[in-house]
Amino acid sequence: MASKLFESMRIGPVELPNRIAVAPMCQYSAHDGCADADWHPQHWTTLAMSGAGLVMIEATGVQRAGRISHGCLGLYSDANEAAVARGVAAAKRFALPGTRFGIQLQHAGRKGSAQRPFEGGKPLSAGEDAWVTVAPSARPFAPDWPVPEALAAAAIPALVASYREAALRAVRAGIDVIELHAAHGYLLHQFLSPLANGRSDEYGGSPENRMRLPLEIARAVRAALPVGAAFGVRITGSDWTNDGIVPADAVTFARRLKDLGTDYVCVTSGGIAGGISIPLSPGYQVPFAAKVRAETGICTRAVGLVTEPEHAESIVAGGEADCVALARAFLDDPRWGWHAAQRLGANIAYPPPYDRVRPAQWPPAAARLGAK
Repeated sequence: MASKLFESMRIGPVELPNRIAVAPMCQYSAHDGCADADWHPQHWTTLAMSGAGLVMIEATGVQRAGRISHGCLGLYSDANEAAVARGVAAAKRFALPGTRFGIQLQHAGRKGSAQRPFEGGKPLSAGEDAWVTVAPSARPFAPDWPVPEALAAAAIPALVASYREAALRAVRAGIDVIELHAAHGYLLHQFLSPLANGRSDEYGGSPENRMRLPLEIARAVRAALPVGAAFGVRITGSDWTNDGIVPADAVTFARRLKDLGTDYVCVTSGGIAGGISIPLSPGYQVPFAAKVRAETGICTRAVGLVTEPEHAESIVAGGEADCVALARAFLDDPRWGWHAAQRLGANIAYPPPYDRVRPAQWPPAAARLGAK
């Protein structure tokens, strides 16, 4: 039986050669939001040859003060845009046929102004060029984190505009898929979750009010994108506490996103506050994706400790999700897609210079790539 994981698929107007995505992974190697001239092109090119049909670039700040750390990628300036364009163009030169690139737009909110993880991951000190963070309410991420400023209602139009502008910059830079990050405890998730949002205005209180800002941003970005660009949102399936977002909330949010024209959702979980225990296991978030897909019909991506090809295949073949994203598995094995194809009996292209490692039963690269 043919592998479902290696079937082509569409997300909105964008066709992908298979149902494997590289999940966005922060590299903490940018300079004032600009992709590093050496690190990012090699990183993106490696992932472009991995066999994944979609490569999602890391969480990317829509404002300078919206980054997690000083090393985070941004799309808030002309220099940022030019650096992403150079890196993506370099990666596309060597990408496997059909590979598409996406980017995740985000604002870190109260989880910003932090050290890079490999420097400690703690809040920046005054001597480390710290900045004041914002959040829905003046509630810190954890007891040892700074108290953020409550985002003023008057500042919201500028925030919406920054997402829209970053999306347009991404498209000009050669990106095919635009994704909003509304999970992992960052600003849009903070507005959605009652654990972070204690506002009493139209952006807080009821679930409808807490969805208001993320939906305003999604609507603005969706309207600004050209016809050929796909649009998605990474959402939270659970805050892992009954006081926060629960799977039924994810279904409601996904349904609203679908109504305004969102092409897909990627369902993840956790990260809203310190001290919450998450029962990690292979595929621990897949049930959230399955519930969202079954109850809304929106194109759904699953993610979370999926490392084995057979597991990924079962998720897609079993109808739990339309596609699967992997992160650390691709860092550990940059040829994960090649090896998955071998194990699942699928046929994918190899870069011609590497063709000598292809399985003997596969046709040569010239035939697969349409060379004369």
